[in-house]
Amino acid sequence: MKAKKLFASLSLILALTSCASQSPKTTDETKEDVKTEESASKESKEDSNIEEISGTYEGSAKGYGGDIKVKVTLDKGEITDIETEESETKSVGSAGIERVKEEIIAKNSTDVDRTTGATISSAAFISAVNEALLTAGIDSDKLVAKEIEDDFKTPIETDVVVVGSGGAGLSAAIQLAQDGKNVTVVEKAGITGGNSSLASGGMNASETKLQEKEGIPDTNELFFEDTMKGGHDINNPDLVRKMVDSSSEAIDWLEDNGAPLTQLKFSGGQSEMRTHAPVNDEGKSIPVGSYLVDKLTTKAKELGVDIIYDARVKEILMEDGKAKGVLAETNKGNLTVNAKAVIVASGGFGANMDMVVEYKPELEGYVSTNAKSITGDAVNFLKEAGANFIDMDQIQIHPTVVQKDGSLISEGLRGEGAILLNQKGERFVDELETRDFVSKTILDQEGKAAYLLVDQKMMDESATIQKYYDKGLLEKAEDYKALAEIIGCDEETVKNTLEKWKEICANNEDPDFGRKGMDKSKSDLSKAPYYLVKIAPGIHHTMGGVEVNTNSEVISKESAPIPGLYAAGEVTGGVHGANRLGGNAVTDIVVFGRNAAKSAEEYIK
Repeated sequence: MKAKKLFASLSLILALTSCASQSPKTTDETKEDVKTEESASKESKEDSNIEEISGTYEGSAKGYGGDIKVKVTLDKGEITDIETEESETKSVGSAGIERVKEEIIAKNSTDVDRTTGATISSAAFISAVNEALLTAGIDSDKLVAKEIEDDFKTPIETDVVVVGSGGAGLSAAIQLAQDGKNVTVVEKAGITGGNSSLASGGMNASETKLQEKEGIPDTNELFFEDTMKGGHDINNPDLVRKMVDSSSEAIDWLEDNGAPLTQLKFSGGQSEMRTHAPVNDEGKSIPVGSYLVDKLTTKAKELGVDIIYDARVKEILMEDGKAKGVLAETNKGNLTVNAKAVIVASGGFGANMDMVVEYKPELEGYVSTNAKSITGDAVNFLKEAGANFIDMDQIQIHPTVVQKDGSLISEGLRGEGAILLNQKGERFVDELETRDFVSKTILDQEGKAAYLLVDQKMMDESATIQKYYDKGLLEKAEDYKALAEIIGCDEETVKNTLEKWKEICANNEDPDFGRKGMDKSKSDLSKAPYYLVKIAPGIHHTMGGVEVNTNSEVISKESAPIPGLYAAGEVTGGVHGANRLGGNAVTDIVVFGRNAAKSAEEYIK
């Protein structure tokens, strides 16, 4: 009997070991580790003649958003095509994969660098291609690499150089190109987007065609008042007025450039529904940032905008007090771009914890939602150019951030009907209050955290929520009992909370916390199963930055515009004051990106 049990145990161990060895490998952070893992499992045909191998071979590896599957086509040992099936973020992982794919095919080698800004996705793609090659009997090291022409050149002469290819930089570049100017964009990362790619909710605008169609009685004055109130009235009112009055035109401009925002929702601090958001082909909600970056990058390329990647600007070139270009570091040497005007749109410093703590020490230890490239490089090179900085201690924490990895859970979910529960299973705040207020209230709860809750109806109508679930951020609960077990609270309490919420939605009145707009919600959270995620505040946006005027001209320490130097987006200070309202960042980058372009055009006439 004991022998039979021993035999069964050994068989189980061997079976599990066999299954484990067949699972796709998770990509490590370096190509060397990837190659080590592959060499441990491969059965390479060392004696095969690579030039005799043709056909299509498959491989896979785990990326950021799930498995990345490839079909590699070989013609006599040369990689001629790579088909990819993946679910990465389009403007981040997918864009990074596309850059690596082009280089692999051009070089006939997988010995390429991962894409900065999309390292997990691009490394997994390389690993998947290597696995496909092994299936063909080819060790990737044995491929006959091609020599490709080095297209690096310096100096570059252009009309306007734009530093950064996030939403503000792309908007500026497109406007310049459409107006017939030569424009060069210098980007630190290996992809476009920056923090703009991570924007999730939408774009605020007032007096728009969509609002008129939906019967929303919004005005520019209400938008102005909400923004000033949200920023605790330390915003620059002239900049706020410029943003508000230009917002409707900016929505139209995006539509004209292939990026319509066709859905309205609430965001925190709004007196009327003014957050304009995109939907996919199925009519489901999708994140605004990745959508816009993809559309704007495509438009910039169509217009022939020259985007130089992996180039970190170190200096604004000045001549007789005027901005005349930039000096950047690349892996091929220093790059000089001479220009008649410079637009800085390189983002804030939310991923630079040393700088965050320098300006706001109480934020030490917080996670950040920012892209890794958002490290405040412009603070140093703009100071050297004589620029003045304002509101640098005004750093926003976003209330709904997953603490394990800094993933942001969109404010748009609360605008569509989600609620927040504390450790007792109770609501504790108007979920559509301003970000600073909701964050503070969460930190006052037991455990300094809360749970964001949606239901199956919201899941069915939102590709954004589905993506969160696919990434493992949301937990599923079939009923009240399962909800209570996940939260660790009494079942009766969470049941009462949700039953009361249904009544609040039916009556469109929240007697407990004064939340408004329930009649515009997508769900009253009555359709099980439920989905929830534990969240707490995390560093999100830096409201402070370089001082600019309404022409987007950079202001010097002597309170005068620096000739030829402009800035737009999160790198600037003054627009958002002490607290940015959700949806205003996208308005900021589109309005002031275009504004900087128009001002630069006027300057170089």
